[in-house]
Amino acid sequence: MRNEKQVLAEILQFVKEDCNMETAVLNGSRVNPNAPGDFMQDYDVRVYVKDLSAAYQYKTDRSWIRRFGDLVMLQQNNFEEGSFIFLLQYKDSVRIDLSFQDIRELEKELSEDSLSWVILYKNDNVKVLSEPNDSTYFVKHPGETKWNETLNELWWLQGYIAKELWRHEIPFAKKLYDVYFMDCLRQLLIWYVSIDKDWKINVGKCGKWLGRFLPENLYEEYISFYSGADYEEQWDKLLRVGSFIRKTGQNLAMKLGYQYPLSDDMNVSEYIRKIHLLPKNAESLEG
Repeated sequence: MRNEKQVLAEILQFVKEDCNMETAVLNGSRVNPNAPGDFMQDYDVRVYVKDLSAAYQYKTDRSWIRRFGDLVMLQQNNFEEGSFIFLLQYKDSVRIDLSFQDIRELEKELSEDSLSWVILYKNDNVKVLSEPNDSTYFVKHPGETKWNETLNELWWLQGYIAKELWRHEIPFAKKLYDVYFMDCLRQLLIWYVSIDKDWKINVGKCGKWLGRFLPENLYEEYISFYSGADYEEQWDKLLRVGSFIRKTGQNLAMKLGYQYPLSDDMNVSEYIRKIHLLPKNAESLEG
């Protein structure tokens, strides 16, 4: 298997061979000093070109892709401003996400992404940044409006999910719970760990590093709310998660100086308990 030095050397050689390519920048977890490393980390590389339209040759003639190894598969995506990216997964576990972008965007994108390491520049006018850091990925302090919207969504969705479970409409119930509800719950916990770190932590994409910051028992409880397709399991988690939101939400609200929606909490908790006890052929909440 190739090591990082070998893979980067192959990428740099590719860039050096094309006079249209001006600069290469490595982004993401491989330049993040705080990210846990492993052999399957992506190589997120942005190549900046003088003429973006000329770089389209790489979309039409893809023979260059084989120079980096034997493919498992690839995905190619285009962006509105004309830039494009190849996501390349190779059989030896190396994955290269290689994007082609206009050189005029370089300065702006470097200023917006602190996890940027200029690995090659052919023009001395390129501003080489200091050591990469994850400061642009720090969690943002929520304004009171954002806080209220998130807590409102957390409690609103529970009643919606309960109705779909009662109807045995599992696909929709799972979409509401797994996607929308769990996103909100994760956001609550991201704020929960960030406030004590003065909002200077990066929890990773989709909160994947939350386990590094939450107390172990709280993290395990959070993870337990992810569920499978079993009907009774989903009900069990829905009925338990409210107390978890209350415990973490009230604590966080006090630290933020915001209000916790206790009346929504109590009303929804009572409402979903009633729905849970309803027979399938019920015509009202009284059964």
